[in-house]
Amino acid sequence: MPDPRSDPGRFASVRLQGAPGSASGAAPPASGHAPRRGAGLWRRLVGGGCGCCCRRRRSPGWDPPPGEIPGRRPPQAPRPGLLVPAALLVGTAANRVAHHTQEFAQRPLVVRRGQLFHVGVVLPRPFDPDGDALCLELTLGPTPQVAKGTHVLVPLGEASPTGWTAEAEEEGPGAGPAGGHALWVGLKAPPDAPIGRYRLSVKTRTAHGEWAAPFDDVNDVVVLFNPWCPEDSVYMEKTSDLAEYVLNETGRIFYGTEDQIAERSWNYGQFEAGVLEACLYILDRRGMPHSARGDPVMVSRVVSAMVNSLDDNGVLVGNWTGDYSQGTNPSAWAGSVEILRGFRASGAPVRYGQCWVFAGVMTTVLRCLGLPTRTVTNYNSAHDTDVSLTTDIYFDENMKPLERLNTDSVWNFHVWNDCWMKRPDLPDGYDGWQVVDATPQETSSGLFCCGPCSVTAVKNGEVFLKYDTPFVFAEVNSDKVYWQRQPGGAFAVVHVEEGAIGRRISTLGAGSGQRLDVTHQYKHPEGSEEERKAVSTATSHGSRPRNRGVPSSGEVTLTVGAGPAVAGAELELRAVLRNQGVEPRTIKLRLSLCAVRYTGVAGSPFRQEQHRRTLPPGEEETVTMTVTFDEYRPHVGDQDALKLTAAGAVQETGQVVAKELRVRLHTPELTLTLLAPAVVGQETPIQVVFQNPLPEALTGTTLRMEGAGIACPKPVSLGSVGAGQTVRLSQSVTPLRAGRRRLVAALESSGLGPLHGSLQFDAAPAPTGSTGSAGSAGSGPAQPRRGRRRAGRRSGSTGG
Repeated sequence: MPDPRSDPGRFASVRLQGAPGSASGAAPPASGHAPRRGAGLWRRLVGGGCGCCCRRRRSPGWDPPPGEIPGRRPPQAPRPGLLVPAALLVGTAANRVAHHTQEFAQRPLVVRRGQLFHVGVVLPRPFDPDGDALCLELTLGPTPQVAKGTHVLVPLGEASPTGWTAEAEEEGPGAGPAGGHALWVGLKAPPDAPIGRYRLSVKTRTAHGEWAAPFDDVNDVVVLFNPWCPEDSVYMEKTSDLAEYVLNETGRIFYGTEDQIAERSWNYGQFEAGVLEACLYILDRRGMPHSARGDPVMVSRVVSAMVNSLDDNGVLVGNWTGDYSQGTNPSAWAGSVEILRGFRASGAPVRYGQCWVFAGVMTTVLRCLGLPTRTVTNYNSAHDTDVSLTTDIYFDENMKPLERLNTDSVWNFHVWNDCWMKRPDLPDGYDGWQVVDATPQETSSGLFCCGPCSVTAVKNGEVFLKYDTPFVFAEVNSDKVYWQRQPGGAFAVVHVEEGAIGRRISTLGAGSGQRLDVTHQYKHPEGSEEERKAVSTATSHGSRPRNRGVPSSGEVTLTVGAGPAVAGAELELRAVLRNQGVEPRTIKLRLSLCAVRYTGVAGSPFRQEQHRRTLPPGEEETVTMTVTFDEYRPHVGDQDALKLTAAGAVQETGQVVAKELRVRLHTPELTLTLLAPAVVGQETPIQVVFQNPLPEALTGTTLRMEGAGIACPKPVSLGSVGAGQTVRLSQSVTPLRAGRRRLVAALESSGLGPLHGSLQFDAAPAPTGSTGSAGSAGSGPAQPRRGRRRAGRRSGSTGG
């Protein structure tokens, strides 16, 4: 193990002499080997470890004296003959690299369960394995208990009943600021240990009695899930993907419509200062038992409930009204860091969020805790609470949409998360990606949360498996059913459009940096035997079992489309009719245009047209609708789209044709340029360029910037920007960590949805002799002179 003198600044070093402890020579009663009942209400784990399987003979128990609360000790002076450690040296830079936690701040030490890390115990004399005994003690939460795995006693050379192990590895002279001998101990949490911030101390025993060192915050250790460890339930076999799903601090979130997929950069910032504390605070605020925090199923479920503010005053207040005067426009956020820091600092929900904000924060929290997580966008996402698997659209006798009856909600896009884990609570075959959704849509067991729901179960229509599989299945599997009012007042099905729901399901591909279509992971190919079986399975367990309708067919086909859709410019919409029969056909067609929020809520039509066309056999004709900026501007708000509904009937045969088209108006991106080399600790100028695309001035413009490992300025107000005006703005940022960094920017204004942009650059390390980043591990220390080596040395890393 490295001598701390060769690696200054990388260890917690706390003087322990004079600290309180047990002054009596009598050893406390042995604790025995009572089985652990860990993970609270959800799991039972049985640990082991007894004297017969340990290398050394079993020591007497290390339980605290009667009346002592674990983690709190009354002050007492040491007596002669006791072995009193001078300091604890917690963790090494090599540990941080091996555990993939070097991007976190140096303190507290962050490690992953199921993987060895090192604690140096600085003693006034060499440790005598025949006459001395030593035990590492850890506590988790305010009321630690041995039976629940939150009070851990790990004798040197033995295993605790809960599976923690401590093995002496080597000893060297003259270590630490107090001098003495450093006994290096390899400490490892079991791969099912509860995650969280553990307090760490040490106990020693000689013939003269026992000494219990005090607990000190600087010795704390945060234990996370370990997707690199094969025994951990979040293990991902393809560890190369973990560079994206756990370690990547920035990403892209997809939005728009299925025909006009747009993307925006998002700063997850899971390693930023204060974010880890906020993530653990989220679990505390929910009151989640510390003993249950080893179960990723329950941790992800609690996080999905806590990221929204309903029920529990969680992280974000949802707002879809368009009035954001009491907070921040959801589209103006550039990342999760400011949101999580604000929630932790105030304890009050942050205003405001919509689905992509909830999902972005969810990704940050789960990646920070060690759960592989991806952000997923589903286009044409249905909101169906009764699993009817239909989206119903109503028309009157003249094929005019009856919006008051069109209450089924189909979101232009909806963003949720997938996290990777084993599902021991389900039958075999449902491990892997699990849907979790923090956007508050419907309650689950009385709470606004969703998941984890096996993606495999969704694909196969097995809606009887927990959690919330019926709701997720309905989001990606549905038919559009068109109803027309008949002369007697009743409605009849006149057209069925299959495969319209759950389109182009997208995420950021690991390693590619490109959009990855994962629709095939959620759904079998449309019309295949497997897909029909999945739908049959789902509907047999739904509230309204039904047979799928037969898709409409006929001689006349209808398609809809649009020309270039740019905010501020004229828009051309078109409906194309084609006669595939052998006789002329006459069609009466109605076009209706309205604004629709991304959640599927439609406004009243502001433009309607009727057309009559006669088509010769084998011919087609295009019907166009031209809409000016002045006509659509009063109706289209932030994240809104325009919805064209085209519906008609063939005069000769009665055939009905109907289609919907949603058009998103494109806005320009911000252009960010690095104006000087980026160096850690030095201000770096960035130029931001944008152009107002509208034929009118923008007011209330505000620029917000965020980046992982980058200190950014506070939001800047830019005032008014004239029609067509190009603005060039210089802002300074300061890299805090070396390596590849991504800066994300968002410009909010009235009259135009927020504009976004990003810049990737490499930050050079700080010059020698200057103050670098507190969060960077830097290069590993030189190897020191080795002392006495103990048998049974274990590797400091697991997997990648």
